[in-house]
Amino acid sequence: MKMKVIKTIKNSDVIMKEFPCPAFEKSEIEVPVINVVPYVEYQTIDGFGGAFTEAAAVSLDKISPENRAQIIKMYFDDKEGIGYNYCRTHINSCDFSVGNWTYVEEEDKDLSTFSIDHDKQSIIPMIKDALKYNKDMFLFSSPWSPPAYMKDTNMMNKGGKLLAEYYDLWAEYYVKYIQALKAEGINISAITVQNEPKATQTWDSCVYTAEEERDFVKNHLGKKMKEIGVKVMFWDHNKERVMDRAKVMLDDKEAAQYIDAIAVHWYSGDHFEQLDMFNKMYPDKKIIFSEGCQEYSLGKVDSWSIGERYAFDMIGNFNNYLTAFTDWNLVLDEQGGPNHVGNFCDAPIMVDTKKDKIHIHNSYYYIGHFSKYVKKGAKRIGFSKYTNDLSVTAFKNPDGQLVVIVLNDKDVEKTYNIRIDNHTSKVTSQPHSIATYLIEEYK
Repeated sequence: MKMKVIKTIKNSDVIMKEFPCPAFEKSEIEVPVINVVPYVEYQTIDGFGGAFTEAAAVSLDKISPENRAQIIKMYFDDKEGIGYNYCRTHINSCDFSVGNWTYVEEEDKDLSTFSIDHDKQSIIPMIKDALKYNKDMFLFSSPWSPPAYMKDTNMMNKGGKLLAEYYDLWAEYYVKYIQALKAEGINISAITVQNEPKATQTWDSCVYTAEEERDFVKNHLGKKMKEIGVKVMFWDHNKERVMDRAKVMLDDKEAAQYIDAIAVHWYSGDHFEQLDMFNKMYPDKKIIFSEGCQEYSLGKVDSWSIGERYAFDMIGNFNNYLTAFTDWNLVLDEQGGPNHVGNFCDAPIMVDTKKDKIHIHNSYYYIGHFSKYVKKGAKRIGFSKYTNDLSVTAFKNPDGQLVVIVLNDKDVEKTYNIRIDNHTSKVTSQPHSIATYLIEEYK
């Protein structure tokens, strides 16, 4: 076996830099050890990515063509970038849009005015540029709100519910969106029923109880998506209520037949155990991470901790059966927007649209320690670790390469042995670092 390591270390010039590792030697060492058990396999990994929001697209439009092209390459090239291949779009406007908008005129009861011309301005060109690097990218779409006239509040913002009389029309709206993007050469493979269906937000939002979401899928949306070959994901909200929502949706056989996966966010805390329970109860359904971001800190948060937050959550999620990871905005401007309600956030890549400069945050590299090296079709594999001071996960790529990711978010250096089949290699994790170990020629 041969092993090399890619490292990123705080307060250093080591950013996704490759180093050799000591050769594996036969050993009976018992401590300190991280055991890797390649023949124990868990879920298959589908990919990594971010969201093609209007905010991201508009921000890119405001910088030079050269910098715009560089950012697209940084995300989607699998050699010189970090190889994103599993991304999200939004149906109608979201908070990270320049304002509220839909694809139809108000009170259009038969969708005769449906048009995605708004998306053709910035969003679709961004997606098409990304697809040049990966024409087989998995894309899924989420709505934040139906048009105002379909809701009991007659507003897109501040929550409200979809009126029962519009359930079928709203389901047809998804179909028209997917067909319109397909006409542009963009294939949407899945949808989520509703972004954050429990939250009454100041921005575009729509609330469903678990029973309402179930009935919408069972009686309207599920069949329409099945007819056009598009997968359905539900919940699309925080992990703490995964089992509550799953029990209602998936214990109903009529609704469950249309569901491929549950989608989760991180805003209510870790709750990794919820994912483990979900997998035990519903092993035929996938778990995907559909959104997570750091609120714009304006210097109030140690920026390095944001990357560590991503890695910690990703490791915990993958170790509890996550199959795909999708970050939120790919790019934001110097304000952490644009955002039409002032809900500014951080992104792995920010741009100064006034000075035409790119700012790469360490979250980009921390996500890249996963997305660049864990390939589509990889299997999560077994491991055990000697200490909870390190966060660890491990994978086997389709070509047999082993990938072991170790996060040290503590202030103390850790030296340990990576052990496979009674062979060990002694390595060190520096304080506040992440390391991706690549092991070749494993038999």
